[in-house]
Amino acid sequence: MIKAKLLWMDLEMTGLDEDQDRILEVAVIATDWNFKTIATYEAVKKVGPSLMKQRMVGEFWEKFPEVRTQLQKQNASGKNGRVVENELLEFVEEHFDTTKPVLLAGNSIHQDRKFIGNEWPRLDAKLHYRMLDVSAWKVVFDGKYKKRFAKPEAHRAMDDIKGSIEELQYYMGKIKA
Repeated sequence: MIKAKLLWMDLEMTGLDEDQDRILEVAVIATDWNFKTIATYEAVKKVGPSLMKQRMVGEFWEKFPEVRTQLQKQNASGKNGRVVENELLEFVEEHFDTTKPVLLAGNSIHQDRKFIGNEWPRLDAKLHYRMLDVSAWKVVFDGKYKKRFAKPEAHRAMDDIKGSIEELQYYMGKIKA
């Protein structure tokens, strides 16, 4: 079996404060270094409705009310956070060489990593301290070369992580090796 090299992940959360907000949705894609998909996983993590109502306010949620509504509706079918973490650990065990830390990849992945550390510490312990952050590529290509990738703003975990992979492929396509 081919072992994956990158664990692409995107989280949708109630907000951006890792202490007060909670993960609502997770999507992962395990790929090789050519970004070929080896396996995928996605889950809805159940969050208390009162916390959702309290935290899902402000400018972002006013701009994307349909996303808020979808996330709130699917919450009833969500899984306990421990169950989701266990499933993610099984996913990593199956698709990665677990003798080495797993390399996490995504857009602004440092923010997601804060939530992983807070809510899924056993998963966090399996991850490498280095991460492949597509937003760093975005900063360089926009600032230095005025090249921008038009990533759709779906704000749903699986769509966003697929978009992150496409975005990195776009930037890498600009490099002459």
